[in-house]
Amino acid sequence: MSIPKTHPFAFDPTYGMRLQELLAIEPPEEHEGFDAFWEARYLKALAVDPQPALSLSKLSHPDWHVLDLVYCSTGAFKIGGWLLLPRQGQVRRGLVVGHGYGGRDQPDFDLPITETAVIFPCCRGLSLSSHPPISQNPSWHVLHDIDKRDAYIIGGCVEDIWLAVSTLVTVYPWLSGRTGYSGISFGGGVGAMAIAFDERIDRGHLALPSFGHQPLRLKLPTVGSARSVQEYQVDHGNVLETLRFYDAATAARRIEVPMLTAVALFDPSVAPPCQFAVANAIRKYNEIFILDAGHFDYPGSAEQEAVLRNKIGQFFRVP
Repeated sequence: MSIPKTHPFAFDPTYGMRLQELLAIEPPEEHEGFDAFWEARYLKALAVDPQPALSLSKLSHPDWHVLDLVYCSTGAFKIGGWLLLPRQGQVRRGLVVGHGYGGRDQPDFDLPITETAVIFPCCRGLSLSSHPPISQNPSWHVLHDIDKRDAYIIGGCVEDIWLAVSTLVTVYPWLSGRTGYSGISFGGGVGAMAIAFDERIDRGHLALPSFGHQPLRLKLPTVGSARSVQEYQVDHGNVLETLRFYDAATAARRIEVPMLTAVALFDPSVAPPCQFAVANAIRKYNEIFILDAGHFDYPGSAEQEAVLRNKIGQFFRVP
């Protein structure tokens, strides 16, 4: 075990919890109307024509054809990103890859997959999908319209993932039901909500997932975007009126496809109890991979990431 013993934070990023305690964490009490809320949003998203526009990218890679991508999401929001197509073999699977709250400036060319069409969308307001007055700063982005349950930015980001799947299916119709999702941190939390209600996604990998167990997320000290939400709660006192509909752990209870979930024992940005609430909520076909730390450099991180990368390659391999 290489859990960091020294760190610059004024709090303990393990929150005093050991693995067995973390594995015992349950998702929060569900709010009535959660399913109806998301099912209605999903049906609305399915009705949107993504109208994908593809062009040859300035980026290049020996293993991939790289295309710049723009597609239409809900509310006529234009989402930018990239589509990678394999230079060898056929397109037999699809994959949507989310990003952390730092956004994304290029695709990840090092994915251990073959014969797969891969979309790297930038969720609304971030990176290639920047759109003032939405802030690209995570501390402000996470608060955008948080006082309006139906308009909260995180819901739109989930819909952006659904429209990325729609884009793949538009270009390659046979990928419906043959498309996976992989996301880290922000992308992990958004991904849990997206996978839970999209039957076209057949498997998912979530790493260090955010937005889990919102009541705990409001209480545990952090240096991440949750700190902004906590400060908002101090000033306004009503944030759970929205957040209970955007709980990745509540959503994860609905996931019934194979999952690979990577969670950390030490994490100053996404509290481990909140990560484990997501992982523990997935009742079927879920492998939980334990990292010593997340959002923090530590001895042995390269070795752990290499093992996880191999698992990801096996998880998303073409049959």
